Amino acid sequence: KDDKVFLEKFDRLKEVTDLFILDIKEMDTEKHIKLTGMSNAPVIAMAKYLSEHGGKMWIRHVLVPGITDSEEDLATLGAFVKTLKTVERFEILPYHTLALHKYEKLGIDYPLKGVREPSKEEVERAKRLTGI
Repeated sequence: KDDKVFLEKFDRLKEVTDLFILDIKEMDTEKHIKLTGMSNAPVIAMAKYLSEHGGKMWIRHVLVPGITDSEEDLATLGAFVKTLKTVERFEILPYHTLALHKYEKLGIDYPLKGVREPSKEEVERAKRLTGI
């Protein structure tokens, strides 16, 4: 019942929305849970639903060296995105450390401290691996 109510409300929203931007952080469910603390099932389901119901999408993936850059995972991501009918744009976004100083100022441990930004070559590699 809750899913039906959600979808009814979402469909009304979809009718007045020109574009949906979805961030797919990780295709592997276990890695996604480790990275975010949650399953990737909702975003995957949303992408499929939008594809089947005419919702235009941009898909984004943040490339984090050593975390979201494995050859297998990038190929899986590319294969999944290619199954979606309404994707208008796919982007590999390089991870950046712009928020690091905010965490430090607030006295909060930065969860990706020590993780470097990807090089241009690594971003190009990721694009090639997704095949998009």
